[in-house]
Amino acid sequence: MNDKEEYLNYLRQRKSSEKTNYYLAGEKELQKIRSEYTDRRPRLLLHACCAVCAGWPLEYLSETFDITIYYGNSNIWPAEEYEHRLSELKRLVHEAWNDRIDIVVPAYDNEAFNRILEPRKDDPEGWKRCFLCYEARLDEACAYADEHDYDYFTTVMTVSRQKNSQKINEIGKALDTKYPHVHYFFSDFKKKNGHIRRNEIIAEYSLYNQQYCGCMYSYRPDQD
Repeated sequence: MNDKEEYLNYLRQRKSSEKTNYYLAGEKELQKIRSEYTDRRPRLLLHACCAVCAGWPLEYLSETFDITIYYGNSNIWPAEEYEHRLSELKRLVHEAWNDRIDIVVPAYDNEAFNRILEPRKDDPEGWKRCFLCYEARLDEACAYADEHDYDYFTTVMTVSRQKNSQKINEIGKALDTKYPHVHYFFSDFKKKNGHIRRNEIIAEYSLYNQQYCGCMYSYRPDQD
């Protein structure tokens, strides 16, 4: 099967009804956590790509977890865009959360990250290049969570309708084996009107809503 045939087959599978309901999986896990963690709130490292995607997951998860945000996004190009999204994330945490949530910002290295993506630079948006990007960023976040004694980690990316939540959760599940001291929290934050609340938060705080995912290969000049 060549790349084109594989991609078309992938698109057909995305439309299939045979999918795991990761929203329900997350809800079940929350029930379990609330029954097991009776003496303390579990610590969760939340990978966040931007403020517009972080707003609703922060609201949803903060009832159960002590959250730290991990802004590990060396995929974002150019550096000015990376800094703009980070600034907006900090503003959201300041205005909505009174700076009660810490943000970990690892070193930015877009050149090194592009070496991961470059072999698949010609892929359609949402295809294997994006899978490589999901995996690299989630692996980085999970490694940090494992090293710093977090109980759980997850990502806000499943709130986006443009991203493949099935694939993101599959990657997270695999990382449970690689990093056995931290658990991946399953999610599909767009479900149950999560995407509506996401848009309400964007409007409420007048958040910068970027028009491309982040990497140089997803950027088009007509998006300016």
